[in-house]
Amino acid sequence: MNTESTIPCQFIEPLAISAPFISSAEICQLSQDFHEWQREIFPDEDITTIVNARAEFVDNILTKLWSQHELDEYQISLVAVGGYGRAELHPYSDVDILLLTQEKTDKALEDKISTFITQLWDVKLDIGHSVRSVKECLKQAVNDVTIATNLMEMRQVCGNTALTEQLQPLLNQDVFWTSKKFFIAKRDEQYNRHQQYHGASYTLEPNLKANPGGLRDIQTIGWVAKRHFVADSLEELVEHEYLTSNEYFELVECQDYLWRMRCALHFVAGRSENRLLFDHQASVAELLGFGDGGKLAVERMMKRFFRIIGRVAELNKMLLQHFEYAIINDKKYKKVTTINDDFIIVDGQIKVTNKRIFTRSIKIMEMFLLIAEHDEITDLHPNTLRLMRNARRRLVSGMMDYAGCRKTFIQLMRHPKGLGLAFTLMHRHSILAAYLPEWRNIVGQMQFDLFHAYSVDEHSYRLIKNLYRFSQLEHNKEFPLCSKIVQRVRKPELLYIAGIFHDIAKGRGGDHAKLGAVDALAFAKLHQLSDHDGRLISWLVKHHLLMSVTAQRRDISDPNVIKEFADIIRDETHLDYLYCLTVADMRATNESLWNNWKSNLLEELYYNTKRAFLRGLEKPVDLRAKIRENQQLATERLLTQNVTEEQTVKAWKEFKADYFLRYAPAQIAWHTKHIIQHDRKKPLVIINSTPYRGGTEVFVYTKEQPNIFYNIVSLLGAKQLSIHDAKIITSNKGYTANTFVILDHQGKPIDDINRTRAIEEALTNVLSESQCLIKPAPLAKRFKQFNIPTQVNFIETKTKNTTMLEIVVLDTPGLLANIADVFQQFEVQIHSAKITTFGEKAEDVFTLSNKYKQALTLEEQEALTLMLCEKTSTPNSP
Repeated sequence: MNTESTIPCQFIEPLAISAPFISSAEICQLSQDFHEWQREIFPDEDITTIVNARAEFVDNILTKLWSQHELDEYQISLVAVGGYGRAELHPYSDVDILLLTQEKTDKALEDKISTFITQLWDVKLDIGHSVRSVKECLKQAVNDVTIATNLMEMRQVCGNTALTEQLQPLLNQDVFWTSKKFFIAKRDEQYNRHQQYHGASYTLEPNLKANPGGLRDIQTIGWVAKRHFVADSLEELVEHEYLTSNEYFELVECQDYLWRMRCALHFVAGRSENRLLFDHQASVAELLGFGDGGKLAVERMMKRFFRIIGRVAELNKMLLQHFEYAIINDKKYKKVTTINDDFIIVDGQIKVTNKRIFTRSIKIMEMFLLIAEHDEITDLHPNTLRLMRNARRRLVSGMMDYAGCRKTFIQLMRHPKGLGLAFTLMHRHSILAAYLPEWRNIVGQMQFDLFHAYSVDEHSYRLIKNLYRFSQLEHNKEFPLCSKIVQRVRKPELLYIAGIFHDIAKGRGGDHAKLGAVDALAFAKLHQLSDHDGRLISWLVKHHLLMSVTAQRRDISDPNVIKEFADIIRDETHLDYLYCLTVADMRATNESLWNNWKSNLLEELYYNTKRAFLRGLEKPVDLRAKIRENQQLATERLLTQNVTEEQTVKAWKEFKADYFLRYAPAQIAWHTKHIIQHDRKKPLVIINSTPYRGGTEVFVYTKEQPNIFYNIVSLLGAKQLSIHDAKIITSNKGYTANTFVILDHQGKPIDDINRTRAIEEALTNVLSESQCLIKPAPLAKRFKQFNIPTQVNFIETKTKNTTMLEIVVLDTPGLLANIADVFQQFEVQIHSAKITTFGEKAEDVFTLSNKYKQALTLEEQEALTLMLCEKTSTPNSP
């Protein structure tokens, strides 16, 4: 604590020991005034002053109440521990204290302690407390590294000093925790904490304290070194040559920024909060001075944050490795393997033999190629990492400017192990950013939505690692088709380079796919790739979203859709590369959103397109032959299920030709059997027990009436089921056949037979009523900060009697029901629906016709657009 107070007298004088008695209510008011003062000075004041000031203010409260409860008359000490012990308290941080007592305490003291703690809660301090003797402290701490760590940061606040002076020297003895044992415990603790975040720093709603590269990682550096050197601050570690002065100032700079973010987050949230949720990001960005530009301000703030935690993570790794290797590791003999004159391997870590080796950038690139070539290398030696960091920071020109670096980079891309550990280390230690200027621009680039789980560079890195995983034989069972393709293509490096560039133009404005394609082509030329290879990479970048969009938003059972898609793809080579890139991209976007439905859609689109190539694009599908084939195969299935051909023919007379094109033979047979057996006085609702494209298929056959689609989607939505696909076909006898593919809230098909029966019963009941009374749930809080104005677009198609409508809108509860209600009011007939959700945004595509069974006129399109925008708008929309 600073001896000179920075707190105004108005907050100090009422808490002086000599001041009059102060009540809980008065302390609460004083605390509120102090909080408002801190909020007022926050934009201009040094952050260290702010966190120290609150610790000092709390010291004064505790000391005053300690005196008022007459605890000074007893052999007891009030000790600050943890962050409070370091005199680092954010606006709503917990206040952790230790009441240090003698071995035995009488009832009078116990009663006074109880009333003292009660009043601390009364004055709104979030207290974490323990009451222990010196002996109990040691006993508890020896078996619990968290308690040991808290005690290492103890600080006397008030009370009897003798007990604290008795405990303090005991904490520095090896019988308490040896530095080696303590290091191992804190290292393992950090590893387990990082695993909770999948080892990724760049999640978009990060925990400022616990995230890899967050405040806890800075504290871990200090704790480990403090235990070994008995140092009271990070600055003292420079004297012990554990830190260089530059590294110390870098850590302080990073800590100050993270402290400022955490302090602002506390002010915005109004409570102790470490997770930077989307709800708070815009307000925190404004408080930190990034402007009130909403999304842009958040992106600027988060870009700096991600770069800061990247620096912390790297320093943390280097310093803990240095500590382990140079101080803790007591092995007398180390396994050393010489690679060449410049590099050796020491216990699995690559180490330089010359401190000046990295003055030539080519040597950095060569080192990563050596890592790919030597399986026994597991990491960079801490000395190597320190030298490489210094060399990276001193670069006066881009590494890509040097022909030798370019040659080595391509060698790395082509090496069978190049995208393994070598590429991971290049990304984690910012060598990829130092090599590629375009990559440097996307480091920490925020994607302000609920769809992308990572920053742009982290997402791209994960995509490339997915592609590399496809090349490894041991992972063949995960994605067999992708593995088969990647392992047979002649140049997988073209896929990897396309992965690097696919999102590289994000954040620049404009179409990132087109801009990235230009960058990719320039890269290929500079690296002397053939014109063919350069064009293929550029094409992949330009069209990297094509397959995903087509599979999820178009009817891929429609031959015309496949023809359009195949015309863009051109040949099987482009199809192979694009399929693998698409799977890797979708999986790297957000693991929780990848499911069998999406996997099966992509695979079906791949095979449908491949068949189109084999048939020849100039030879369209013979639709009549396709209908006859589907009917024949369905009839054969029905005959095995005791359904006669006569019954089948009679049932099929109700359906138009397009029914037999839009459904597979197995589906046609399933529908037909149940329609024949069903009592038509009530709706037919059946759910297939066999998953369809990774989802659950719901079939509804009932008399045409108003609100059918509305009622179905309302009920399914109310039951927390997501609809991904819908087909609606009207029969010749006034019946309608509706098929929906649904998934549960975890993105999985429904496999509980009791649940499927309950859904069938509920749908039957609601379709028997004239209207649905289900009300949607309110908008979730985390969606409220997203401003997505409704966009309605009409897509050109080759069919004359239908219109394709695309709507992009905030995914609110009851959205699909609202859209269906608009269609019902306009007497619009729905033929199909493709429902796609990207985080907070829904992008749905409907095939429609008007009440005259014709395509919508321009006037109808305009009126429908106005009503959809009005019906689906949210309070946040302009």
